[in-house]
Amino acid sequence: MTAITWSGPDTTHPARTASRRSMDAVTRGAKDEWLALFAEDAVVEDPVGKSMFDPTGDGHRGPEAISAFWDMTIGNVERFEFDIRDSFAAGDEVANVGTITTFLPGGSRIDTEGVFVYRVNDDGLVVSLRAFWETERAMATLRKV
Repeated sequence: MTAITWSGPDTTHPARTASRRSMDAVTRGAKDEWLALFAEDAVVEDPVGKSMFDPTGDGHRGPEAISAFWDMTIGNVERFEFDIRDSFAAGDEVANVGTITTFLPGGSRIDTEGVFVYRVNDDGLVVSLRAFWETERAMATLRKV
């Protein structure tokens, strides 16, 4: 499988473009490129609500918190694969539907099914990334590869 499989519409939309750039940077481990996609006042909620990554459920707000989110989550994964089955753009947002497969150190993988919503500002920078997925469902897919 390639790092990103895209089955959604290929029409140009600022939020869709930002989401695809985000996935590309993640698959390449390009932290600085990924961080440059976000506005100064951006928030990342991945997953939305309280979680092991965000005990308060308030999201990771601003450059320092988003950078720390990368270090805590994305930076600890050996490889990512994105399988986006559909994408719905409206207004200044896009909702991508698909699976993110993470390959963890030690030879395990997890498939996270979800809806991944990006909102951009007039400059095309991400002001909000909200990932709707369920920890229990994702953890149920944990297996050795």
